[in-house]
Amino acid sequence: MTITKADLVRQIYHSHPEMTKMRSTRAVELFLSLAKNSLISGEHLLLSGFGKFKIKDKRLRRGRNPQTGEELMLDARRVVTFKPSGKLRSKVN
Repeated sequence: MTITKADLVRQIYHSHPEMTKMRSTRAVELFLSLAKNSLISGEHLLLSGFGKFKIKDKRLRRGRNPQTGEELMLDARRVVTFKPSGKLRSKVN
């Protein structure tokens, strides 16, 4: 099962009677915007009790096309990594 942005909006809307659907949508959008902007600028995003999102720089490296076996160079790039908190990890396991 996948939880979508619409599911998050619906959960907030139903669990907080004072929130309108529009305000719930804006709250989710604002949070996601803040999270994206912090990662884009290279900052880590720590959500206590949930985990930490980090930006990791991958350098130029040698790779291989798995279909043809042809060797090629993979470009340097930035990736987002996630490390769950100890609490989340123990609940998932």
